[in-house]
Amino acid sequence: MNLGRLKNVVAAAAIEGLAEARAKIFGHVINPTGQRSAHKVLRKKLIGEKVSQWYPHDIMKDDPLVMARQEQERLSKLEMLKRRGKGPPKKGQGKQAKKRSK
Repeated sequence: MNLGRLKNVVAAAAIEGLAEARAKIFGHVINPTGQRSAHKVLRKKLIGEKVSQWYPHDIMKDDPLVMARQEQERLSKLEMLKRRGKGPPKKGQGKQAKKRSK
């Protein structure tokens, strides 16, 4: 009776040692309890760097002359709209304020 139990213990230890060696060689994670683990997600390569390399660099944000020209165009357009009476309303005189006053 004792001999059978001893064989089972030795066999279990051998299988466990083999699983550990296999995991070490192939880079796997041993999970004998079968609990959920984030290893599968963490194992994947991060893609943010590749995505950012794919799109060309935006010079609009870096060049102060381009930004200044765009800002000047925006201000001149806003001035033209104000002269025609189509500019944005002053604070507190928009649609919501008109609805509340009724």
